[in-house]
Amino acid sequence: MKRLLSFVVVVVVFGWLLFKAAVWWLADQRLAEAREAFEHLGVIERGTISSGIEGRLLLSGASYQDFRLAGPLEAGRVSFDAGSPVNLLMALIDPGNLPPAWTVRGEQLALVLEATMFRNWVTAAGNTSEALFVPVCGPDHRQQLGSGDLMRMGIEGIAGEVLIHQQPDQLYLEVTTDRAGSLEVSWPGARLDLLNPGALAQTADGPARVTLRDGGLMRRIAAYCARESAVTTEQWTAIVMQAFRQGLNARGFEASDQLLALYRQWLTEGGEVTLALNPSRPVMGVPVHQAEQPAPGMLQVSYNGQTVPDVYLRAVAPPEPDVAGEAVQPVVPEGEGRPVAGWYPGEVADAARWAGHTVKVTLSNGNVVEGRLASVGETTLEIARVVGGGEVAYPIVIRAIESLEVWRRGQAR
Repeated sequence: MKRLLSFVVVVVVFGWLLFKAAVWWLADQRLAEAREAFEHLGVIERGTISSGIEGRLLLSGASYQDFRLAGPLEAGRVSFDAGSPVNLLMALIDPGNLPPAWTVRGEQLALVLEATMFRNWVTAAGNTSEALFVPVCGPDHRQQLGSGDLMRMGIEGIAGEVLIHQQPDQLYLEVTTDRAGSLEVSWPGARLDLLNPGALAQTADGPARVTLRDGGLMRRIAAYCARESAVTTEQWTAIVMQAFRQGLNARGFEASDQLLALYRQWLTEGGEVTLALNPSRPVMGVPVHQAEQPAPGMLQVSYNGQTVPDVYLRAVAPPEPDVAGEAVQPVVPEGEGRPVAGWYPGEVADAARWAGHTVKVTLSNGNVVEGRLASVGETTLEIARVVGGGEVAYPIVIRAIESLEVWRRGQAR
């Protein structure tokens, strides 16, 4: 009997060690593949790997450094719970073969803010989707809220947790932060494929229910940005609403009165907003009313638990873009000895004299940025570009500039 008991104990211990070793090796292989897949975007540090017999994989001390960001996203603990040790092994062998239910939880997540979060704002210059909801924040009403403003508000970093819970009939996502509120997404029928996350919208049965809570942040932003803009809160709200309307018009839309009222209330008071969005539909599933066509309905929205009716967009003709006259004039000689409009080289050290002019800078990585030279500081200069019906100033580190050209009139070369 003792021999049998000893044999059973040895088999159990050996099986346990074999399971732990197999999980560690498979997890290391899958994370190496993930690092290779993301190597053009950033660097993944996996930290230490451990596992539990209940079917859980745990990473401790992991981090992700996106090349576009100034600092890394630190993760104290990241766990993957497959529900059973067999499910865990099968998921590690083939990440495309996940069990019907699984959970990923990120704890002790932290991102330290810096005055300039993006290393190179030029890479994001063509992405204007977020600019529609970024409020004005500065004496120049084209200036928008940035990470430097959050730091001056006393927010040195953002910490929190992330939960992804895949169920057989829905996908649930929850992001909770200490200073920026929370986000909840419940998406019926959606199924996340780690090997093809872009196909998520095609698996869903309908729109996702999104709940956004600001945690008191919007009141602080309204008070701070109004003070920075040297206006009252009411005047600041009017400026932001005007920029919001112009941004929608530039995209060919006009907001309903209730949508404008909801956004105005959110700007000044914050709170809880719940709405149904469908990423697989145009405009995220927000109804767009066309002229002389039946109305497609209203967006399902509630604010602080109360239903908000008549939330939709109307299709309008976008305004004609303003093009500077000199930009459409051909560069042709106007006669010998007479000035000719065109690009002329300038000294980076002497860039301040060209403030307000249209400039073109070539960066050390080969990118070329063109726009109005808004300001020049000791270490950075700002180039303003037209985004969403207004201008957004992008800071560029001076030491990263290889050459500077100015659009002006000069002698033909």
